Amino acid sequence: MAAVVGALEFVLGHAVQWGAIIVMMIGLYIGMTQGNLIKKVIGLNIFQTSVFLLYIEIGYVEGGTAPIVLEGATAYSNPLPHVLILTAIVVSVATTSLALALIVRIREAYGSIEEDELRDDGDR
Repeated sequence: MAAVVGALEFVLGHAVQWGAIIVMMIGLYIGMTQGNLIKKVIGLNIFQTSVFLLYIEIGYVEGGTAPIVLEGATAYSNPLPHVLILTAIVVSVATTSLALALIVRIREAYGSIEEDELRDDGDR
């Protein structure tokens, strides 16, 4: 019984991490199984969002404040994960816009954004 309670406490104590992993797997599934290029980009963005969630959760300190010296403050949040995620968000927006621009060019050149149709077109 103690092992079950310990396992349950472990799972519930890491709920955010489990949620991030589930979202990550959803994004990975969408990216790998969809033939539509826009859906692949959406899957990639969902995957990236789960990584953001994971890093932000790492930087959270319960009862912590912003890393500014204040009277009475005893715990401070770690600013490094937040800074890294801010940079990652900017990179994510840039890669998404580049991917969508490439998809537009592919659509103009081949008339489709479906992977299967593009492969068939390439075999000719």
